[in-house]
Amino acid sequence: MNDEHYMKQALAEARAAFARDEVPIGAVIVCNDRIIARGHNLTETLTDVTAHAEMQAITAAAGFLGGKYLVGCTIYVTLEPCVMCAGALGWSQISRIVIGARDEKRGYQRFAPQALHPKAEVVFGVMEDECSALVKEFFRKKR
Repeated sequence: MNDEHYMKQALAEARAAFARDEVPIGAVIVCNDRIIARGHNLTETLTDVTAHAEMQAITAAAGFLGGKYLVGCTIYVTLEPCVMCAGALGWSQISRIVIGARDEKRGYQRFAPQALHPKAEVVFGVMEDECSALVKEFFRKKR
């Protein structure tokens, strides 16, 4: 499996969020070439500002693994994490973060570029056009 395969799975999660009228961001966490957790935004559904896709996936992965650290895991997320999610990813010690589209307005790189764990590998731009288009379509429909 490659990064594009797993990003397609994250996009499926983003589409599930879109269908629920949630900001369409999706995430999957992979360990040993197996998806161990999935998540998409549920902030409106749960009336919880912390219910971002990454937070949902981190919680599910920690439960699956039976521990809070995600060393050896990769998260695939359709949009650059916010500061909160980047902090959580840093604390989880996740090894690799693969990001679809950048978030110039609210992404962690703008406000806290050091939030991730220093050993984490970060890859930007996997299926960027598809990831970006879904978010743009969502907000175009809102206006």
